[in-house]
Amino acid sequence: MKKTDILTPIGITLGFMMVMFGILSSGGIGGIVSFFQVASVLIVLGGLCAALLINFNLDQLKITHRVLKEAFNKNENSLSDLIELFVRLSERARREGLLALENELDDVDDPFIRKGVLLAIDGIEPEVINDIMSAEITAMEDRHLKGRMIIEKAGEYAPAWGMIGTLIGLVLMLNNLSDPTTLGPNMAVALLTTFYGSVLANLVFIPMAGKLEMKTDEEVFMKQIVIEGVIGVQSGQNPRVLKEKLSAFLSENDKKADEEAAEEFMEETVNEA
Repeated sequence: MKKTDILTPIGITLGFMMVMFGILSSGGIGGIVSFFQVASVLIVLGGLCAALLINFNLDQLKITHRVLKEAFNKNENSLSDLIELFVRLSERARREGLLALENELDDVDDPFIRKGVLLAIDGIEPEVINDIMSAEITAMEDRHLKGRMIIEKAGEYAPAWGMIGTLIGLVLMLNNLSDPTTLGPNMAVALLTTFYGSVLANLVFIPMAGKLEMKTDEEVFMKQIVIEGVIGVQSGQNPRVLKEKLSAFLSENDKKADEEAAEEFMEETVNEA
């Protein structure tokens, strides 16, 4: 299940607020106007779009909005819930057989888990299950990398086009040294393009690419646990042994939280009795 990751918009907003604070603290409202230069905006954004059009094909660029959207979403997958699911599947498989697990899949939304359990029900060898599901993880990583590359390249090109705008402004300034009235506008173009490119790269594109890479690592980690769980269920492992095996993936904080939750449950059960 996906929810909005409020940290991404908060981080971007906070970054722009700090930039605005820096401008207002020294230049006031008039300072904001001096930091807006149409020519600089067109050079950076136009050049950035042109570079991306050259670097990527149309099919890759079509998914840009979906990739950007992922930076504003987060997966609400609980590792503890995932472990409990496989413990429950293991208990039922030992009690009623693997075919009985089809009924359990009605409440499972994750297609990767469903696929793994169905492979186990079909009697596929554990090694083959591992190969099939690992291949799917590799394909997912490749898809994510191709999508993330668009954002990473934007982070590389934005400062470069800022520097190109700076060179343009400097050339224009040097060509018109005899006219003092042109020095200010040309210098503004020279400096503001670098400013725009640096802000876009270091506040938007590079941090987003980093978050997307982290999300991919987390998803791969969860899917690896799913593979271990599916093979454990398919091989008929004792549910308690399977739980201990999968619990090795939990962090110390998660383990502590699970222990506290179990203690609270036991206390409630005793009190009700």
